[in-house]
Amino acid sequence: MKYRAEIDGLRALAVVPVILFHAGFELFSGGFVGVDVFFVISGYLITTILIDDIENNRFSIVNFYERRARRILPALSFVMLVCIPFAWMWMLPSQMKDFSQSLVAVSLFASNILFWRESGYFDASAEEKPLLHTWSLAVEEQYYVLFPIFLFFAWRFGKNRVFWIIVVVAAASLLLSEWGFRNKPTANFYLAPTRAWELLAGSIAAFIVQNRGVKANNALSLLGLAAILFSIFAYDESTPFPSVYALVPVIGVVLLVLFAEKDTLVAKFLSMKLIVGMGLISYSAYLWHQPLFAFARIKLVDEPTMPLMSFLAIASIALAILSWKFVEEPFRSRKGLISKRSIVFSCSAISLIGFLIIGLLGHQGILNPRVSGAYAEIQNKFSDLEYGGDGYNWVEEVSKPKYLLVGDSHAKQYFGSFNKIINNVSMYAVSACISLPDLINEYKFQNIQRTDCINLHKIYLDYLRRNPSIKTLFIAHRWEKQFFELSSGKVVGRANQSIEAKKVFLDNLESLFSLMPKDVKVVIIGNVPAAYVAGQGMQQGLINCLAVNEAVNAESECPLTYEKSLRESLWINKLLFKLAKKLDNVNYFDPGTVLCNSDECYVVNNGRLIYSDHAHLTSYGADLVVGHLKDYLLSVDGI
Repeated sequence: MKYRAEIDGLRALAVVPVILFHAGFELFSGGFVGVDVFFVISGYLITTILIDDIENNRFSIVNFYERRARRILPALSFVMLVCIPFAWMWMLPSQMKDFSQSLVAVSLFASNILFWRESGYFDASAEEKPLLHTWSLAVEEQYYVLFPIFLFFAWRFGKNRVFWIIVVVAAASLLLSEWGFRNKPTANFYLAPTRAWELLAGSIAAFIVQNRGVKANNALSLLGLAAILFSIFAYDESTPFPSVYALVPVIGVVLLVLFAEKDTLVAKFLSMKLIVGMGLISYSAYLWHQPLFAFARIKLVDEPTMPLMSFLAIASIALAILSWKFVEEPFRSRKGLISKRSIVFSCSAISLIGFLIIGLLGHQGILNPRVSGAYAEIQNKFSDLEYGGDGYNWVEEVSKPKYLLVGDSHAKQYFGSFNKIINNVSMYAVSACISLPDLINEYKFQNIQRTDCINLHKIYLDYLRRNPSIKTLFIAHRWEKQFFELSSGKVVGRANQSIEAKKVFLDNLESLFSLMPKDVKVVIIGNVPAAYVAGQGMQQGLINCLAVNEAVNAESECPLTYEKSLRESLWINKLLFKLAKKLDNVNYFDPGTVLCNSDECYVVNNGRLIYSDHAHLTSYGADLVVGHLKDYLLSVDGI
C-alpha cells in the first residue's frame, strides 16, 4: 500500500482534540469526534491492505493478526503495566475492583462491553477510569476479528457485490445508531454494531480509492477538513452521539481520503512535518492521556486545575514519543529476536494472560495493598467499603408493599438497610438519574442522552396508584446534582445558587410531589455530608489521620473536615427542609443528624467505616442512617 503522509496528519487531527477535550478545554467541546475520525481511518487502511492481499493472492489471516498484534499490543501492554502500581497505591478498593475488571476486559478485547455495563456514577466516575478510552480499541479489535474473515469469504461473489454488501451493512448500522441514541443510549455509545458504519465508511472509501485512485480536488478536500473542524468546535455534550450527527466528521474524513491528493492545499497542510510527527505518535498519545488525567483526578481532592491538565496533556505527548520510539517501532520494524512471528504471538499471549490473571486477582481483592501499623489496620477496614448492590437501573418490588423508595444511587445505598430495619419496601432507582419533571427531557450524563430517566417519575407514580397499600414514599438523590442540572437549564447563565435558581428547584420539586396520591406521605432524605478527611480525599486523609492516631475504634477518630464536608450539602438540605415545612404531606430527614455533631462529622464509628467513597455510605453507614430514620418517623407519625 502506498504511504500517504496526509493520513498520518489526519491522525494528528484526531488525537489532539480528544486529548484537549478530556483535559477540559471548553473550546474543544466536540473533541470526542476524534475517535470517530480514527474509526474511519482504521476502516480505510485495513480494507486497503486486505484488498491488496486478496487480489494478489497473498492473503493470510495469520499474517494479518500478526500485523495487528505488532501494532496494538506492545504499547497497550506497556501503558497497562505502568498503570497497575499507581492504581494499587492510590485507588479505593472499590475503584481497584473496577480497574481490575477493566484489565480483564481489555485482555479479552471487550472493554467496550464492560464500560457499557458500568455506566452509572456510583462506579468510579468516567473521568477516574484509567482505561476507559480502551473501549474504542475494543470496537476496532472486534472489527479486526470479523471483517477480514467476511471479506475473504465474500470475495467469491465478486468485488462489486462485496462493495454493495458493505454499503448496505453500513446503512443498517447507521439506522441502528439513530434508533439507539433514542432508545438504548449507553449501548449505542459503546457497542460495535452501532459504531460499525464508521469503520465501514472507511472501507467504502478504500474500495473507491482502489478502483480510481485519489483525485485532487481542493474544494471537496477543504470541505472535508471544514466538516471535521466544525464538529470539533460546534458539537458538545448535548449533541446526540453517535447518530446522524456523526455523519459530519465521518463524511469529512471520507472526503479527505478521496480528494486530498498530495498536491492539494489540505494534503500539503496535513503533510507538514510537525503534524505528521504528531500523527505517528497518535496511538501512544491516545493511550497515555486518559491514565494521566484519571490518576490526577483520583489523587487530588478537588478537580485538577487547567494549568495542571495542560501540563499532563503535554506529558502525554512526551510519553508518547518515548513509547513510540522504544516500544512501538521496535516491534513494527521486525528486527532482531522480535522479527519472529512466534515470538510476537508468544509475547502477546503472555502479556494478555498476565493482565487477565492480575485483573482476576484484583477483582477478588487479593491485590489490595497490605502495609504495617495503622496503615495496615485501616486498609483491612476497607473491607467495609461495600455499597450494597451493583448495577445501573434498579427495580425491586414486593407484594403488598407499605413503602416505596425512589431516586438514584443515593436511594439504592439505603435499600438493604430498609429491608433489614423497616421491611415491605419496593424500590425504583436509576443511577445518576435526574427525575424532576422539567428536566427529564433535557438531561444527559457522560455525553449520553439519559432516556431511562424520562419516564422514571411517571413509572413510580403509576406504581403508587396501582398499590394503594403504600402510604409512605422515601425519595433520596444527590440533591445538589438535581439543583445544578435544573438551574443551568432553566436559569440564564451557568448553574448558580441565586434566589431565582432556588425558586426554580423548589417549584419543580413541589410540582413533582403534587402529582402523588393525596394519602401518600413523602419523606425527603437529604444529602449525605461529603467525606473530606482533613481536607483530603477520604482514603488518603483517613490513612494519614489513623497513621498518627493509633486507636481506630473511638467514634471521634478522624473527623471529616466540617466546613468542606457540609458546604456541598448544607445549603441544599436547608432548601429541602424549607419545602418540607411548607407542604402538609412532606417530611424531611437529614442524614447529617446521624453522621455529625455540632462541630464534626465522622467516617469511623465503633471501628467501622461509614463511607464507601466521598458521597456514598457503606452498608454499615446506611444502617446507622435508616435506624435513626425509623426512630424519627415513629416519633413523628407512628410509621
